[in-house]
Amino acid sequence: MNIIFMGTPQFAVPSLNILLNSHHKISAVVTVPDKPKGRGQHMAQSDVKKFAAEAGLKILQPESLKDPEFIDELKSLSPDLIVVVAFRILPKNIFKLPRFGSINLHASLLPKYRGAAPINWAVINGERETGVTTFFLQEKVDTGSVIMQKSIDILTDDTAGTVHDKLMSIGANVVFDTVDLIENTNGAPPVFKQNNGEATPAPKIFKDDCRIDFDQSVDKVYDFIRGLSPYPGAFTEYQGKIIKIFSSAKSHWDSLKGPGRFFVKEGKLYVSTLNEFLEITELQMEGKKRMSSAEFLNGYSDLFKKFKG
Repeated sequence: MNIIFMGTPQFAVPSLNILLNSHHKISAVVTVPDKPKGRGQHMAQSDVKKFAAEAGLKILQPESLKDPEFIDELKSLSPDLIVVVAFRILPKNIFKLPRFGSINLHASLLPKYRGAAPINWAVINGERETGVTTFFLQEKVDTGSVIMQKSIDILTDDTAGTVHDKLMSIGANVVFDTVDLIENTNGAPPVFKQNNGEATPAPKIFKDDCRIDFDQSVDKVYDFIRGLSPYPGAFTEYQGKIIKIFSSAKSHWDSLKGPGRFFVKEGKLYVSTLNEFLEITELQMEGKKRMSSAEFLNGYSDLFKKFKG
């Protein structure tokens, strides 16, 4: 089939790669415009653009998806299907343009975790299972008819990062199988409608959403930290400085102090939660590099004398 692929981050690259190495034709890749990044404000390309450029694919980077010239160019390519993986919300005149419509790969088992951050929220909420879903796009976001799903277990030591990588890999295979199924059924694969009554949200996560509330059970704090690791990172504040916490371990040691109290015991850093102490194993002080708590204690012993109080 003649496919236009739309995507931006690394999560989308394996899906593009598997289609590129199939019998299907990628007539164009649509991704976000280059953006200034870092202190030097150098123009940075999306991961999808980097991959597409190396593969010699046609690349489109519209500032607006409503740009008439961009839409005319899509029409000129006469696509059978648009495949979307981690891109922007498409207007109806674009997702209805191909002969067989447009599909999206979403990183949850829809209708659970509709929204921009399904992986983070699944881990934060202590889910034991998640997965990927392919579905036909329609106007309301993440509500289209489901084509395929594949589930994975979320292990107790998984983070948003490890779950992301697992779903990125299996997602590519599900995209490939979905495209083949659409081709083999002449655009009419068996689908099922989502039950909106079972839908749960996964909204975009902002900085203020990442502040740790230690006045919760140790399980909730533990899941919150791993659900935001490695990005954007759960944080707390001490003496006006932000401390990001990337990993922790449950101590199973009853907390006798008020929530949010840090102290050192036997060379390890702990913080009190509502019911138990949580060991902090990896963290980053504002303006410093990410490091293990052991490294941190070696470098900031004076600071931790203050934490003991």
